[in-house]
Amino acid sequence: MRAFSRFAFVFSLLAGLLLLNGCAVYDVAVEERNPGQWAEDKKTSAIIEERFLEDELVEYLHFDAYTYLGHVYVVGEYTSREQVDRAVEIARGVKGVREVTTYLLPKRDDPTCGTAGNMNISAKLKKALVNDSTIWSTNIDYEVLQCRVVLLGIVGTDEAKAAAEAHAASVPGVRGIKSFITVNR
Repeated sequence: MRAFSRFAFVFSLLAGLLLLNGCAVYDVAVEERNPGQWAEDKKTSAIIEERFLEDELVEYLHFDAYTYLGHVYVVGEYTSREQVDRAVEIARGVKGVREVTTYLLPKRDDPTCGTAGNMNISAKLKKALVNDSTIWSTNIDYEVLQCRVVLLGIVGTDEAKAAAEAHAASVPGVRGIKSFITVNR
């Protein structure tokens, strides 16, 4: 019985890894960037976020880094101006980063839009993007901060960009939208 449990565990682990690998293959297949650039951008974001994690001032859980064609977007909430400056310095210090753009809001407690409100908006937006057969939802990243939606990514057409922005605007409770989606021409 014990050998079977070990086998089941190893089999489940391998199956999970194959599924994750399949997701990455799908992402690259519908991606507007070439596979090398996609991989380089993912690596850049991972390095930046690792450095955020190691830095006491930045507080990793408050910032996310997204990279598209060497352009890094740092999105999150801050508690001090020094924190913002350090996050930008970290991002700029990574090899291959061409430009850094921030969308950072001062951290605050808002009883009308807290974690539950952000999660609700996020779930509804994800559903709308996934259900829209005219766009590749995997090409669009988003963050919800203080009930504001930040859209990021590279899409193939102006129509796909407009559709993603319209979906964000249609979610009840959204207080604002900032779109950093670019169109690959």
